[in-house]
Amino acid sequence: MKATIRKIVTITEEVATEMGRPVDPPTRRAAAIAVIANPFASTYAEDLTPLIEIGEELGALLTARAVAALGIDGSRVQSYGKAAAVGENGELEHAAAILHPKMGAPVRAALGGGAALVPSSKKRCGVGGTLDVPLGHKDAAYVRSHFDGMEIRIADAPRADEIMVAIVVTDSGRPLPRVGGLKHDEIKGEDGLR
Repeated sequence: MKATIRKIVTITEEVATEMGRPVDPPTRRAAAIAVIANPFASTYAEDLTPLIEIGEELGALLTARAVAALGIDGSRVQSYGKAAAVGENGELEHAAAILHPKMGAPVRAALGGGAALVPSSKKRCGVGGTLDVPLGHKDAAYVRSHFDGMEIRIADAPRADEIMVAIVVTDSGRPLPRVGGLKHDEIKGEDGLR
C-alpha cells in the first residue's frame, strides 16, 4: 500500500422507521474511511501522481470494507459515493487527485459494475470536521429515490497533515421515497443515466 494509513473506520447505519412508519426492509448504509498521511502537506507539487495511485488502492480497499460491513455481495449494492477531506495543510487538489482519476475503476470492480458516475465531494477542514458523502444509484443517475447522503465524522481526523477518504455504499435508496422518477426495478443500466 502506497498510503500511510493511520486508521480505518467502518460505520454502518440502518434506518428501521421514518416519521413513525416502518421502513421494510430497513435502509442500510455503510461507510469505510481511511485517515492517511498527506505526502504533499504544506507543499505545492505540480505532479500529484502518488495521490492518484493512492486513490486507486483506497478505492479497492475501502469498497471491500464497506460491502463487507453490509454483509452482502458487491453486486447487491444499489448506490455509492465517495468523498475526501484534507487537513489544514492540504489543498483541495490533493482530495481531487485521490478521488477522480483512478478511484472509480476499483470501486466498480468490487461491485461488479456501476454505469453511473460515482458522486463525490471534497473539502478542507480541521480535526473533527464533518464530511458529507453524496450518494447516487450506481447504474442509473436518474433514480431519484437514491439521491441521498451520509454524514461522517471522526473525532481526531483529519489532522493538519492528513487526508480523510471515504467510500459509502447502500443496499437501497432513501427510506420511504415518494418524489417520483425512475424506480430501481425499471432501470436499464446501459448509459449510466437510465
